[in-house]
Amino acid sequence: MLIQGDIWTGNPENPWSNAIFVENGKIRALGEEALALAANSPIPTLPLGDEVLVPAFGEGHAHPLYGGREFQGPQITGLKSVSAIVAEVKRFAQAHPDDEWIVGSSYEAAIIEGGNFLASWLDEAVSDRPVFLRAMDFHTVWVNTKALQLAGITNQTPNPQGGSIARDILGNPEGTLREPSAIALVEKIIPLRTIEDDVAALEFALNRYRDHGVTYVQDAWVDQEILAVYEKAYAQGKCAVDVNLAFLVSPTDWQEIAPWAISARERLEKIAVTKTSHEKILTARTIKFLCDGALSAGTALLIDNYEDSENRGIKIWSNENLQAAVTYFDSLGFQVHIHAIGDGAIRQALDAIENMQKTNPPRDRRSVIAHAQLINENDLPRFAELGVIANIQPLWCYLDPMNKELILPRIGEQRNNSQYQLNSLLSAGVRISFGSDWPVTSEDPRLALGVPVTRVSPHEIGNSQAQPWSKEEAITIDQSLTAYTKNVAYQLFAEDRFGTLSVGAPAKFTSIPRSFFALKN
Repeated sequence: MLIQGDIWTGNPENPWSNAIFVENGKIRALGEEALALAANSPIPTLPLGDEVLVPAFGEGHAHPLYGGREFQGPQITGLKSVSAIVAEVKRFAQAHPDDEWIVGSSYEAAIIEGGNFLASWLDEAVSDRPVFLRAMDFHTVWVNTKALQLAGITNQTPNPQGGSIARDILGNPEGTLREPSAIALVEKIIPLRTIEDDVAALEFALNRYRDHGVTYVQDAWVDQEILAVYEKAYAQGKCAVDVNLAFLVSPTDWQEIAPWAISARERLEKIAVTKTSHEKILTARTIKFLCDGALSAGTALLIDNYEDSENRGIKIWSNENLQAAVTYFDSLGFQVHIHAIGDGAIRQALDAIENMQKTNPPRDRRSVIAHAQLINENDLPRFAELGVIANIQPLWCYLDPMNKELILPRIGEQRNNSQYQLNSLLSAGVRISFGSDWPVTSEDPRLALGVPVTRVSPHEIGNSQAQPWSKEEAITIDQSLTAYTKNVAYQLFAEDRFGTLSVGAPAKFTSIPRSFFALKN
């Protein structure tokens, strides 16, 4: 097949071409050589028209199974009021009278000042069955009174380590729980989903990625149950894209998780090495660490206090324990993938990676700090010095309601405007990869590509009245595309499977509107 038109190759030395010749799933020639080959071959020709051909996208940080599950529960994403959410929960509950629990995501916590949602509001929709709703940040849940009762959460229940229970002035639980340890108080009693339901949810999610031009996904939060879903889906041929799994470890379980993580990695690797570049692979080469929570919930770990309270957020790991765990898994050959949002957590993560590199022999590590939302100026150059990849969520790079209503009051204007320092990172020589964190934000790269370039909402791009947020941190469309293609391939050790359009590479590409290349920062 010959494709003719504007082609963005992703190769800095030769970023543009006018034709691409594809044969047997590989790129055989580009440009004039492609045209010459086609002239002597009776092959179909595809004109691009107003589209530009680009390498297939990668997804550097997401939660596909949760994204698929979201479509199996009440459809609350994007609803703008408590009453609308409550009405949708009521509708879903009435339509599913046999469901023992009502479970859904992702509501926008910023529609309520402070983000504390009350159990009594959900009781208006469902009072006889427990309700469990995740917020968009996935660090917060909202439950009804029945769920609190079944979990045994009362005014005598202490905040678990690394988590918090929102309370009224008498100490009674209000209905909002923050961070995994607190969320688990309710989540652990939710009846297990059938593996068939989860395979269907995962298949749905990975099909959506394929349809959006994504070819490789980093699942950033996998436990033994989710691993079983992946293995069954893969065995049934229901994984539409390549996937690498990151096993989540915590301060209390990392040592016991290690044996089954090693076993799973080896089991999947034996299958992966038999596959060609045309066939889908499933690997498990990464370990996920969660260093803090979210700024919107006041649980991200900061160097200095929050503006609205005398605390610095939640420190999930002690420095010593994190360094020991990171060094240990690195010694086993796993890639390190650390969630760190606040400047305190980012510093802790960098310290752990630095200690790891000093302790263990040199190797090609490609360590990742995911989100890297608020970086202290003294720590910014350390990313390049340590070779750390900053995995950023491009759809967060504008002043959205969560930033304006929840984060800004908590951290003040100066720190708020210092988030997502993309241009500063690139200027310091840091490699940036992109990820959606779906279902926190949309899994469609086309919706996100222009946001880091314009620093405005995707729905305001092209509006001359739109006000860019921290415009000095904007990047170019070429840099944005590179972060969503070539750099995700690098993060995933998958340069041989996708990332650029070059002779001999797998023919994995998609297209975007030509208008993207007119965007200016």
